[in-house]
Amino acid sequence: MAGFEKQLSAPLRKGIAEEAMEGDDEAFDGAPMGNEEMFSNGGDIDDPRHTPISTLGKAGASGGGELMDVEAYASLYTGRTKVVRLLFIAKRCGNEAMQLEALRMAHDEIKKGEDTQLYHEVTARIGDRLGPQYALDQTWADIVDRRAEHRKEKLENEFNSYKTNMIKESIRMGYNDIADFYYAHGQLGDAFKNYVRTRDYCTTSKHIIQMCLNVILVSIELEQFMHVSNYVSKAEQTPEQLDPIMNSKLRCAAGLAYLETKKYKLAARKFLETGIELGNNYTDVIAPQDVAIYGGLCALASFDRTELKNKVIDNINFSNFLELVPEVRELINDFYASHYASCLEYLENLKPNLLLDIHLHDHIEMLYTEIRHKAIIQYTLPFISVELHTMAGAFKTSVAGLEKELEALITENKIQARIDSHNKILYARHADQRNATFQRVLQTGVEFERDVRAMLLRANLIKHESIMKSARKL
Repeated sequence: MAGFEKQLSAPLRKGIAEEAMEGDDEAFDGAPMGNEEMFSNGGDIDDPRHTPISTLGKAGASGGGELMDVEAYASLYTGRTKVVRLLFIAKRCGNEAMQLEALRMAHDEIKKGEDTQLYHEVTARIGDRLGPQYALDQTWADIVDRRAEHRKEKLENEFNSYKTNMIKESIRMGYNDIADFYYAHGQLGDAFKNYVRTRDYCTTSKHIIQMCLNVILVSIELEQFMHVSNYVSKAEQTPEQLDPIMNSKLRCAAGLAYLETKKYKLAARKFLETGIELGNNYTDVIAPQDVAIYGGLCALASFDRTELKNKVIDNINFSNFLELVPEVRELINDFYASHYASCLEYLENLKPNLLLDIHLHDHIEMLYTEIRHKAIIQYTLPFISVELHTMAGAFKTSVAGLEKELEALITENKIQARIDSHNKILYARHADQRNATFQRVLQTGVEFERDVRAMLLRANLIKHESIMKSARKL
């Protein structure tokens, strides 16, 4: 399958196979449960079984490290989203060679279509850096524009005849054809309006679902995610049973809408519910690898330990997506197994290229912060005291930086502890279980006495016939 797995070298694939064989001997028992394990928590930093594998490279906005394979990345997508993602990479990356490669591929893809406005934009950004072959071809643009004018005039004439005949199906198809024309030429606002207008002329559930998918497609490109949510709901409310592929498409669209509104837990649930039937059937919006990345990171940032185990690690359906992006699968397993050093290293290796993702780039910092804070909280839970030097080594940070993070978490009441800044030790504030038990027993006694007194009072009232009987209703 075309994807990020293609970028793995033979030694790395061998490393994965060796790790899989060793996995039978290593049980993931969660966080260590005693003080004697304190120094091993946070993962075995030098353990070769937890050496991060980067299939995505490290060519982020800073342009450093191994370059992302732009061609392999672009091959995951089709249609306008392929061009838009390539242009986004060219805009955000700091490496000129990678930028030119993205612009070259975007140029070639645009010339397969009819969006001359986008063509002018790309050629202007390329300039003379790719030679005369990628210079502005005004003749081609003029030919495409003239052909578009004739096509538009023909569609409008046909549509007027459909309206005259008052045949609903013909009118619906006319609006669809006009919307497709506008979409192909990059006029997304007009395409959206015409797709929406088909709603009044839909006669079957299949027509309604197709209308909703068309509106969702354009709304995602327009970044109108409120419309995405609304039309996902409309499609799900159709009386006809949705087939698995259609259902998976709607789950992905809903997940993107929740992601853009920073509702990470809801986004994670939608991506986790996406069926493997999605395959390459929605590449004009999202690739299967994206489902694994978006769903995995959102789940790590928002799920508790039990949910992570039940809904992600033990989710056979989602594991098929995770196989496409081994780094995400490994970092989830490392997080659950309390190998935080390895988990955070995977995240750092992935970060530069995730910043080049058109949907994820605005959320990376927040997601990474939430994942890191959850790791710190989970690290401290089993212990009465933790040495900050050891903990800082596990999280690959300075003691001063770790202190600030702990202070913030203590202030937000996410960690019940106090810091000994002189000796650099974190002491947990555990509740007095003995005192709490006595208080519960005393409270139970008070409630029991109150209930017994109430029963005795009622029994005496009944015995002496002192209860007022309600008057019968006539």
